[in-house]
Amino acid sequence: MNYFELFDIPVTLQVDKNILSKKYVELQKKFHPDFFTQATEQEQADALETSSQVNKALKVLRNEDATIKYVLQLKGLLEEEEKYQLPPDFLMEVMELNEELSDDSVQQVNELEQQIKAPVQAIIDNFTESGTSTADLLKVKEYYYKKKYLQRILDRMAG
Repeated sequence: MNYFELFDIPVTLQVDKNILSKKYVELQKKFHPDFFTQATEQEQADALETSSQVNKALKVLRNEDATIKYVLQLKGLLEEEEKYQLPPDFLMEVMELNEELSDDSVQQVNELEQQIKAPVQAIIDNFTESGTSTADLLKVKEYYYKKKYLQRILDRMAG
């Protein structure tokens, strides 16, 4: 059972946080291990496993980047340790930015992130499981890897 099925919500790249919270509370009321103290060992183990899955799912579905990664994995378009080749022009732009890290760099990275998101924003906003093409999802995949690359720069600057 995937995380969307677990929460009984449609597969999407942008999960409605209000619906997610409501479903999470419902699932915790149903499967939290504290409600199974009088149950059999197997029922307790099942409840613990389901509760753990609910918590993992919440963590993923609450975060847009993690949700994008998860959907791409569900669709078989992204592998865990994939060596994704980013376009050379993007790498050059980021390398220049990386060499000139300054106080303005955070703003520059954020502006670059907006530039790379703009072409895929409509795909993310309008994603449907059956209506979004593989070609469009591959554009989202490239955005995901570019954003991940930019995030590493921001993390390094903060650290």
